[in-house]
Amino acid sequence: QVRLVESGGGLVQAGGSLRLSCAASISIFSITTMGWYRQAPGKQRELVATATSGGATNYADSVKGRFTISRDNVKNTVYLQMNSLKPEDTAVYYCNAGPAAWNLKLNAWGQGTQVTVSS
Repeated sequence: QVRLVESGGGLVQAGGSLRLSCAASISIFSITTMGWYRQAPGKQRELVATATSGGATNYADSVKGRFTISRDNVKNTVYLQMNSLKPEDTAVYYCNAGPAAWNLKLNAWGQGTQVTVSS
């Protein structure tokens, strides 16, 4: 199994930036997909962005052009650079890992980090 630890959340004014980090306890080189999800109060968890081991990225329409996901396979860390933040970006952000080449059923989650954007 893999342990994921998110960091970098906090309180920021609208228009500001934050960078989230997700450190994995094992090599992420062979983890096919690493992603960020978020869950706002009273809402379902939703996809924010994913990055594959092949370099492909995918973003929710609501964050396209503002957020950038990247993965560092040497540091075993995934990042989410968030620019031009809006109050509606306020949520708990979760890191996700899976599937992996060695475990197609891998679906690991971090504990989440709170992002609050004030207007």
